[in-house]
Amino acid sequence: MSTKPTLIKNARLIDPAKSKVEDGAILFADTILDVGNVASAPDGATIIDADGAHLAPGLIDMRVTIGEPGAEHKETFKSAGRAAAAGGVTTMVMTPNTTPVIDDQSLVDFVLRRGVDRSGGVHILPAAALTKHLDGELMTEIGLMAEAGAVLFSNGDKPIVSSRVLRRALSYATAFDALVANRPEDQYLAEGGVMHAGELAARLGLPGIPDIAESIMAERDLTLAEVTGGRLLLDMISAARTLPALKRAKDKAVKAVASVNVHHLVLNENDVDGYRSFAKLSPPLRSEDDRKALVDAIGSGLIDVIVSGHNPLPAEEKRLPYEEAAFGAVGLETLLAGALTLHHKGDASLNTIIRAMTLRPAEILKLPQGRLTKGAPADLILIDTGAPYKLDADHLRSKSKNSPFDEKLLQGIVETTFIAGKTVFTA
Repeated sequence: MSTKPTLIKNARLIDPAKSKVEDGAILFADTILDVGNVASAPDGATIIDADGAHLAPGLIDMRVTIGEPGAEHKETFKSAGRAAAAGGVTTMVMTPNTTPVIDDQSLVDFVLRRGVDRSGGVHILPAAALTKHLDGELMTEIGLMAEAGAVLFSNGDKPIVSSRVLRRALSYATAFDALVANRPEDQYLAEGGVMHAGELAARLGLPGIPDIAESIMAERDLTLAEVTGGRLLLDMISAARTLPALKRAKDKAVKAVASVNVHHLVLNENDVDGYRSFAKLSPPLRSEDDRKALVDAIGSGLIDVIVSGHNPLPAEEKRLPYEEAAFGAVGLETLLAGALTLHHKGDASLNTIIRAMTLRPAEILKLPQGRLTKGAPADLILIDTGAPYKLDADHLRSKSKNSPFDEKLLQGIVETTFIAGKTVFTA
């Protein structure tokens, strides 16, 4: 059964392929039928007056942890779908660190079938494990899982320690043009650390994780991508020291891209002060200089993608003394509002921010979404970019409430989310 056409008029269109935001209208059913100066709508079409609200492609979040299967008390496809739709995320890439690990084609198929049935329409795409059981040793069947529908290959929260294993994986992945993601962190330098190594960590008496733990491994990973010709995603970088190596690699046309967690663009190590365990992240929140450098890298396009790093954890794992608390934060519902902070402060243009959460992930993952063009899927969001609110984590739709934005003032809410032309969320 075809989707009834909808016309949204009087909107501010954020087309990530352009460098400006324009007034206009959009006509869509399951795909976009017309955009810009839309003359008329067919008989029977639903007509929505946006009244100046912004319209953008639905967000594509490349870093989402979901508890199902195996840890449904943390998050399910259903609860993640609700949180995503409310946050304007219409496509999410699910990390492979489930129980069992997504390390064979049957589990890839499980996510694709079960996810679409239970997520309320939000697209859930599996990232398959790069190594069996995520143990960093035996490489998985990348070809078979890519054929089954895995969109990238990752070791989840566990960096690949062995250079030999990562080199083999990158080399093998070239046969399938598969994307390999790795968290650049030297486990020996990071061992025992719980926050950014610096003056604040010393004052709080907490063991630190130095920025060189990231930059050293990023240099290694980029070198391996260069020599193998493999496609590499530096997953959630956090340190200014990592950026020169990334720029050198891109200047040499190495097939490398990078993502950053939205929390690292908005918060810094001072948000840990007072031993705030909800701000305990991996990689850790770093210095204000690091944060500013990451924001500049988003603006220049050096960092390609902004992700939520959504990692739902129950209260019993977060409401603990800081050193004992687990790493991680939820982010599906706050990805957009967090990123809009950069726009409201004048640190990055609205188009730049939206592009890093729509078009760039779509290009990297080779998806048709992320665009306001005729024929593209009608995965769209209406946004009131200026709506202020104070986040109450208890009201988040995720099963877990571990947000470092809790009780912080944010601006920007999703008014309506459409997937394939159908309304899946209304504020």
